Amino acid sequence: MKTLPNTPPSTQLNTPVDTPYQSYVYAYPHKTAYRPLPDRPALRDLWQGEPKGALSLYAHIPFCEIRCGFCNLFTRIGAPDELTTRYLDALDRQATAVRDALGDGEPVRFATAAFGGGTPTFLTADELNRLCDIAEKRTGVDLRAVPLSVEASPATATPDRLAVLAERGTTRLSLGVQSFVDEEARAAVRPQRRADVEAALGHIREAGIPVLNIDLIYGIDGQTAHSWRTSLDAALAWRPEELYLYPLYVRPLTGLDGRTPLGDRAWDEQRLRLYRQGRDHLRARGYEQVSMRMFRRADAPPQGPDDYACQTDGMIGLGCGARSYTSTLHYSFDYAVHAREVRSIIDAYTATEDFSRAAHGRHVGADEARRRHLLQSLLQADGLDRAEYRERFGGEPERDFAAECARFTARGWLDDTADDRLRLSPEGLAHSDALGPELFSPAVRAAMAAYEAR
Repeated sequence: MKTLPNTPPSTQLNTPVDTPYQSYVYAYPHKTAYRPLPDRPALRDLWQGEPKGALSLYAHIPFCEIRCGFCNLFTRIGAPDELTTRYLDALDRQATAVRDALGDGEPVRFATAAFGGGTPTFLTADELNRLCDIAEKRTGVDLRAVPLSVEASPATATPDRLAVLAERGTTRLSLGVQSFVDEEARAAVRPQRRADVEAALGHIREAGIPVLNIDLIYGIDGQTAHSWRTSLDAALAWRPEELYLYPLYVRPLTGLDGRTPLGDRAWDEQRLRLYRQGRDHLRARGYEQVSMRMFRRADAPPQGPDDYACQTDGMIGLGCGARSYTSTLHYSFDYAVHAREVRSIIDAYTATEDFSRAAHGRHVGADEARRRHLLQSLLQADGLDRAEYRERFGGEPERDFAAECARFTARGWLDDTADDRLRLSPEGLAHSDALGPELFSPAVRAAMAAYEAR
């Protein structure tokens, strides 16, 4: 129940350039640029010759007990008529097909794993055990040997579920709290009580999962600097290893649709003030800024081996809302927000017997690969390693993206330090949601603009 996907292109591409909140870019190209693949390529052909020594596994569970007012994730409320059983059956078939497609040549090794959604902990304890069995027995990932991150909501972070996750090797539990102020939670169409949130946090700490992440949102209707500080301090009382601070977005087809227009100057200024307040508050209390959104406690245990990075390919996505990445094609299933369309896609997924081909996606050429690497590197506080970029792409980022870098420099968004990394300045990090979309290629922009939100 995180606030993850981009704002749909119908609202993001015509936004004034000085609007700091255009869209959260966490994957590129976005799924609204994907299209049906006429040739339906075989997965075995797609993965032949791909590096398989440091794959990432992501399993998507598209169910929630409620849909929050800000949410445009691919998810549905509830799962009637044993739908979770049928969904896990389909996930089992898909995982088997994917493992067959990876072949028996180069050894297959996974470097990281994650269960997201939706809300993975919507599943019962027994169903979570089955999900872990599917991941391990079908794909071959050893969940106890790699970082495993799982998303949860306060209502579903129950002791029995958390015990399963801890026993199966979960190293990170991300809890979507959003606000510790009950009135703000209601304003975000997220009915919850602070007492229940605190109880869930207690259960997580008792389960002994090494890393706790708490998600908070700023920019909620009625939120003030004082109430934002209340949520920050309530979260800090649990000494979470990580905190994510998300700006609120109002997106089409969501419960808050139409309440605050994108590009509203006063709202933009409020969110920037609250972002800076939250950033400074966390940094003063021993948290390192990893990106605009992510803050990690300085003494938190590391999460992930050195040979895995978000800029690389090799993503194995299981479930109807998951993406898979090879070096030349990103693919998934169809994407929707409206409840009727989501139900239809989930029903089609659970009825699928043959998962051996990719049906929906976007081809990624050399230019898009460079853009993706630059974008996902630059949006991290550590920035882009120029030497790594040269080795992979044979060029310099400032030359390959001269116009974009010149604009970012003129706005003061790039750090002018002399080391061999290209980094954002503090002001650049604050404007990550404006900078990211400017790196989209014209072709991706056109595809996103042609997408009809549904």
